[in-house]
Amino acid sequence: MDPVRLRTTLRAAVIVGSLLAGTTLLIAILEGPMNVDNAAMTYLLAVIGSAALLGWTAAAVSAVGAFLIYDLLFIEPRFTLTVGDSREWLTLLLLLVVGVVVAWLTGAMRERAETATAREREAHALYELSRVLATRSDTRSVLPELEAILARETASSRAWISVSAGTGRDRRAAEPALVDGRIPFSQGALRRRADDGRPEWVRLHQSAMLRRPDADTVAWRAPIEVSHRNIGSVWVERPRSAGEPDVAATQLLSAAADQIGQAVEQDRLTVEARDAEIARQGEALKSALLDSVSHDLRTPLASIRAAAGTLLDADVELSREDRIASATAIDREAESLARLVANLLDLSRIEGGALATDQEIYDLDDLLQRALDRLTHRLAGRSVTLHVPAELPPVRVDAVLFDQVLTNLLENAAKYAPAAAPIAVSASVVAPMVRVTVEDGGPGVPRSALPHLFDKFYRVQQRGDGSRPGTGIGLAVVRGLTQAMGGTVRARRSDLGGLAVDIDLLAAPPLEMEPTVAEVARV
Repeated sequence: MDPVRLRTTLRAAVIVGSLLAGTTLLIAILEGPMNVDNAAMTYLLAVIGSAALLGWTAAAVSAVGAFLIYDLLFIEPRFTLTVGDSREWLTLLLLLVVGVVVAWLTGAMRERAETATAREREAHALYELSRVLATRSDTRSVLPELEAILARETASSRAWISVSAGTGRDRRAAEPALVDGRIPFSQGALRRRADDGRPEWVRLHQSAMLRRPDADTVAWRAPIEVSHRNIGSVWVERPRSAGEPDVAATQLLSAAADQIGQAVEQDRLTVEARDAEIARQGEALKSALLDSVSHDLRTPLASIRAAAGTLLDADVELSREDRIASATAIDREAESLARLVANLLDLSRIEGGALATDQEIYDLDDLLQRALDRLTHRLAGRSVTLHVPAELPPVRVDAVLFDQVLTNLLENAAKYAPAAAPIAVSASVVAPMVRVTVEDGGPGVPRSALPHLFDKFYRVQQRGDGSRPGTGIGLAVVRGLTQAMGGTVRARRSDLGGLAVDIDLLAAPPLEMEPTVAEVARV
């Protein structure tokens, strides 16, 4: 007989024997010193106790034992199975029938209570597993928590989950798992029956070289399968004396393997969907870049070729003024191309995190005036005003990056505002920052477009003429460069009627002036 089953049988025999012995002693006292005429039904206490502790089978054995013991010890002639008085047969039969019925009823109640408890525990364990998997960021990151739950709920010494990295067979599904330097050679595998799909355990037979009859543990494996592919295993290790996992533990391990398999499959599909979305967005960005840049590349190139062709045509007599005008057009369009390339390079450095700043303290009035002077030919014929308060504190910026920011904003205003529309550049203190505002009196943009003006390749849709001209990267570069200097930028409707862009820059702390010679002398 299996050692586990033998120990269980011996334990049940001891309990039933103890209950019958105790009840027999009680009946002897009742029918002896206490002079009770017939106390046979007292044996029902032993029957009920056996049913409550061990179940229906033990209770039935207890009922039959009570029948025999009472006949042997308390019915004349004693110590034989012969019944001298026929009326005693009724007592014995009632004892046997009532004992069996009570045993069946009490055993059934015990089994129902155990089933309800097991289902409650299984439901609680499944809830914990589902909660962990539902709140996971990644299935592999929650495997240790799942292992702890399975080990606790299946009464196992330990549990571990192995999931293959790819679609191939799980290594530990084919080989004994090596954990803590020990190999549990004795194993059992969970399989589903073909007829109803119920899980059942099958002991695996190792070769004679690997077989260890003295192994004190057995590893039980529930395969993780998705679409008929084995992607891993759920392992539990139990003492050999504990036997195979019970029905509740078996169902829990089977359900856990199914849930983990679905979670791993969801992770795989999520990764594939994310990769596909990244590829799609990459293609969309490429298309948007080509669409945005192509117009701004073709127009200046066409002008450069036309002007250069005029200069190279020997049959065309050009005056000095005409040659200067053609050369100026070529220089202007080349500068426009250079600005476009610079914006593209700046955008690439911003997105790649390779943009380094060299910030120093500058007087804002000088930076603004320098940018306006350099863009005089681009702003020719426009009304441009500059207002910087005398008490304005200095700012800490990268002069080169700040000049690019101002250039993009002023060129943006000149491009989209009519020639008669005013352009204003002003500065103010918005503690602890210094705000620079570039605004125009043009048509502006719809309020719904304001939050998107600094997005890459975004161009405002206009009625009747499709989208606004331009690449849609100038303001994106403005935001990136401003943030690199520690500032912020936002767009709003201008008081002049068009678009206003506010740039908040870091104000430099007040400088501590060194004492003069006279002050030192006074000290």
